[in-house]
This record gives sequence, C-alpha cells and structure tokens, in this order.
Amino acid sequence: MSIKQTSQTFLEPGGLSVSDLEVLLADALSTGGDFADLYFQSSRLESWVLENQQVKSGSHSIDQGVGIRINQGEKTGFAYTDALNKSSISQAVQTARSIARSQVSHKGVNLRNAETPKLYTPQDVLSGVNNSSIIDLLNEMDVKARQQDHRVQKVICSLVSSQEEMMVAATDGIFAADVRPMVKLSIQVICADDKGRMEMGYAGGGGRILLTDVFKAGYSDAFIDQAIHSALTNLQAKAAPAGEMPVVLASGWPGVLLHEAVGHGLEGDFNRKGSSAFSGKVGQQVTSKACTIIDSGILPDRRGSLNVDDEGTQSQENVLIEKGILRGYMQDKLNARLMGVPTTGNGRRESFAHLPMPRMTNTYMLGGDYDPKEIIESVEKGLYAVNFSGGQVDITNGKFVFSASEAYMIENGKVTHPVKGATLIGDGPAAMQKVSMVGNDLDFDQGLGVCGKDGQSIPVGIGQPSLKIDQLTVGGTQV
Repeated sequence: MSIKQTSQTFLEPGGLSVSDLEVLLADALSTGGDFADLYFQSSRLESWVLENQQVKSGSHSIDQGVGIRINQGEKTGFAYTDALNKSSISQAVQTARSIARSQVSHKGVNLRNAETPKLYTPQDVLSGVNNSSIIDLLNEMDVKARQQDHRVQKVICSLVSSQEEMMVAATDGIFAADVRPMVKLSIQVICADDKGRMEMGYAGGGGRILLTDVFKAGYSDAFIDQAIHSALTNLQAKAAPAGEMPVVLASGWPGVLLHEAVGHGLEGDFNRKGSSAFSGKVGQQVTSKACTIIDSGILPDRRGSLNVDDEGTQSQENVLIEKGILRGYMQDKLNARLMGVPTTGNGRRESFAHLPMPRMTNTYMLGGDYDPKEIIESVEKGLYAVNFSGGQVDITNGKFVFSASEAYMIENGKVTHPVKGATLIGDGPAAMQKVSMVGNDLDFDQGLGVCGKDGQSIPVGIGQPSLKIDQLTVGGTQV
C-alpha cells in the first residue's frame, strides 16, 4: 500500500501532514532518547459462527489509533490514543516523553518513504461478499459434514475476516505503510459411536487472501474431511503408553513444537536478557546437524507474512539455525540496537495499543533426504504424532509439554492403531539434538496459527517436514 493511500486513512481525516509527523517525532526526542516512532493502525474485523445451522454469533468491529514509543537505553516510554489529530497525538507524545525522559536532546527528523513489497493482495478483503452468502457457505459445510458420516452429532462452523492498515513513522527516517488482509475458515465436529462415546475434531485454514477465495469450489471440503477424520480416529483410539521411546512427527502443523520449544527461545529480547536456553550460543551447535531452521516473513499469502514489520522494517528470510549451528536471533529495533546487531524484520505488535517486540513470522525447518515411509520403517516401537492441541514451554530451559490430538503407535516399522491421551515431554535443545532423520516432505500449517507472548496475540505460520526424534518421554494413560 502506498503512503499516499495510507495518508487518506490516517492523515487527511485529522488534518495531519507529513511535516506534522516530523514535528511530533522531533518533539518526542526533545528531552532526550535514542529512538521514537509513531504507529498508526486501522482495523476492521467481521466474524460469523454457526452452530447446527443456526447463527450463534455475528459481529463487526472497527478500531483505530496511534501509539507513540520513545526508547532511552533499555527504558521505554509508551502512550497511545484513538483520536487521530495533532492535539491528541501531541498529548500522547508528552506522556511517553515523561516516562523516557533523559538529558540529551536530538536534532530534527526527516521522513523518507520506504518501498513496500507486495507479498499479498492490497484489495479490501471484506468487500464483494454479503452476509447471506457467508451464512449459506457455513450452512453448506454443516450439511456436507452430516452427509459424510451419520456419527456427526454437532457442527460448529466459523468464518473470521479482517482488514488492517498500518503506517509507521520513526526518528530513523522510516516512513512505511502496509495493508494486511486475513481470512480464517474453520469447522468443529462432535461425533458419537453407538455406545454414546463422543469425540471432537477440528480443522480449518486461511491466510492473507481475499474473502472470496474461501468460496471457491472445494476449498472447504478438505477441512470437513480432516475434522471428521480426527473425531472418528479418536473414537477408535486406545490409551497411549507412557515411557521413553522414538517419536516421529508428521509434516506441517506438528511444527508447533518447533515454534514453541525452539522458536521462542531464539527471540532477541530473551537472549539479550540471558533468559533463554540459547543465550550466548551463536556459532555453537545447538541441535542435530540434520536441522536447519528458518524464520521467513516473505512467503506469499502466508498467515505470518508481512510486507514490512510493525516498525517499518522490510520483512526478510532469516536463517536461525544452519545444520545445527546457531546463526542468530530474531530482532526488533530496540533489542538489535542494544545487542549491536542488525534488525531482522521481526518487530511485531498486536495493535497500536501495544509495544512491539521480537516475534516469529513463519518459522519452519527445511526438508531433508528421507522418504517419510523410511522414517516410519526405522522405528521398532514408538509414537507417530500427527496433530497437536496445545502445550506449554519454559523459555529459560526449553522444557515443554505438548498434548497430541491425533497420534498412532508405530510397531515393527508400521503405523498401527490410534492412541489417545499422549503428551510429549522434554526440552527443546535436547530434543532437537536427537533428531536423526528429516523427511523430504516439508509442509506448512493451513493457516490457523496464533502466537501468544506477554499478553499479545499475533498471526504466525508454522512448518516442518516429517522428522524422527530418537528418544523422547511420552506421557500416556495406559495402565
């Protein structure tokens, strides 16, 4: 999105100009500070949920405002306002300035337009589709699910779409803008067997696409199939065994373990403070040589992709771990400056009312040389984890606990019966050291990833090929 277009959203309605922004930024550092920026954001969100073909909820919200941040060393002054006029922004500047006050004044600011790449559509995602069409689509998904299997007892379908515009002006001269569409379609089913036992299955996807894309023939069919398959699989599942054993992770969404157990530990703020299990280990081997881990904000249409990050830095591809060797961390401007390294385009925030921090975009492991079938055949007895429902990680030591929502036993090199109640327990660095086989089937999640950190939620992408961890503790319920 061009600065001219963004000015029509953020500047012109409040009688603001680029010169006004330069004055406000100069004022922000008039009593001292290392850096300051203004982050403008306008977002519209529409959400529909149907339960058993009845509209359970429908909402439309609009939010806009500007946040002002002033950095002085490690100290940050921050304030925000939802009024886009010079007087209100000036008051926010004074509030932030009083928090980050120092003794060294700075010179004026000259903003320069930044060229913004186009990794996704700049069109308005919310246009071109009326409410009745959305309700019809969700109803159709419900009908198809019930027709597919008589054991489907309950269906919940949802469609969430949003259109976000942002603009950032900073004392380092950055003046950049972006428009960010997002769509997520999902389905949840509850299936019951003839004994009355019930299980839930969930699936969905989306990305930085147009709302009209989800109406294309066959788009939702895969999600319906996946949700029903997951529920029916767990209806047949036996109790998972407990103990140490080889674990094979399927490609795609199981990369959430990589995201949590390794990715968060590679964010700059944790490493600057020395609180990560990976702190001070750049240049050292931290995983198996089979692992090359990348964070990339430049994958077209992906949920975690950004033309520019929330500090106006152009997104890029960052090699975090190369053949087991730690190459660097993900950085925003503050932590990059304090650590004396370049920013990596990973400065992200939930909204104008939040401070940016180093966050992941699309984090994944490169594919290897093994056919997934070879990986399974190499296991005499172990666990095959296909999907996860959630987990917890301690960044300081990398210890994690993850719950598998779909998993199977591997016996004599073959996938056998499904198991329920399996949890994976370990620590990220140690688990990654035990990766012995990496598949040639790199895949990404379908577009559902949401990452939480310090109370902020942002969209992210996750990916990995099939891989084998030689030994991992599995928590189970088998007596």
